[in-house]
Amino acid sequence: MPAVTADPLTLPRVNPPTATDTERPVRSITTGPRGLEGEGFPVVRAFAGVSAGDLDPFVHMDQMGEVQYQPGEPRGTDWHPHRGFETVTYMIDGRFAHQDSHGGGGLITDGATQWMTAGSGILHIETPPAELVDSGGLFHGIQLWVNLPRKDKLTAPAYQAIEGPAVTLLSSGDGGALLRVIAGDIDDRVGPGSTRTPITLVHSTIEPGAHLNLGWHREYNALVYVLAGRGTVGPVGHPIHQGQLAVLGPGDRISVTADRVQDSRTPAMDVLLLGGKPIREPVVQYGPFVMNSKAEVAQAFEDFQAGRFGTIPPNALKPYRGGRIPD
Repeated sequence: MPAVTADPLTLPRVNPPTATDTERPVRSITTGPRGLEGEGFPVVRAFAGVSAGDLDPFVHMDQMGEVQYQPGEPRGTDWHPHRGFETVTYMIDGRFAHQDSHGGGGLITDGATQWMTAGSGILHIETPPAELVDSGGLFHGIQLWVNLPRKDKLTAPAYQAIEGPAVTLLSSGDGGALLRVIAGDIDDRVGPGSTRTPITLVHSTIEPGAHLNLGWHREYNALVYVLAGRGTVGPVGHPIHQGQLAVLGPGDRISVTADRVQDSRTPAMDVLLLGGKPIREPVVQYGPFVMNSKAEVAQAFEDFQAGRFGTIPPNALKPYRGGRIPD
């Protein structure tokens, strides 16, 4: 799991707790079921079984892979619409090509993030490039849906390409964990992602036996998702492992400790730390639309069918299944 790597001992360290700080307790731990997305790539449904109130302002998250594809196996999605939220695709290993109907696009590769604001409506595609389909290879990433408040639901679509080296790198207090701040801030050190909904998104690699304890905005919710490995979370040390999500209660700090012994294929524990300021508005999600009411979802379908989300550009990307580029 390379993403962006660095020696934590050379990086700025997170601030230690103060005398008045409180640790966020664990409210629940759930295990995400496995499924298939798009044209058939394997995912873990990270938020399954968790209440919308605990997730707010997040709506949906899939861990894509980790999978070692054989030649001809990689799959993505075909062109499809979105409205009312932002999609965040973070590639840890492998490559994904993106293109949308408002001019955004590019190759998302090891450690890079594409941040797409669907807003008033957009069409897009995410698919493995032809060379990855032909050769096979490791594929691992995250797709996160971040809700937009009512006032921003119909904002103009936008796109950010965040290359891996742009993330802000920090170290845990004991020097045993590397933090990659993609969006938001840790101790006033800000990640490169520009977010309309205030959130923090961090990928941390925690070496066996190392302890991560970091400050978190008190007004944000707090979620810990395990991408790989195993360890404990919270002040009591609840066990947690790959594919599980911890919902934390109120407090000032998040704590995660990696087990001293990991399995043979997982040299360290990798976690995604995410939280944001709850929007606290009604959420009606139907397929690719996240709105505030059923009437707004019906309007989204009508606008999509009427071609108001833009058009698929000439010479657009298409899913490639090996052998030749489709016409």
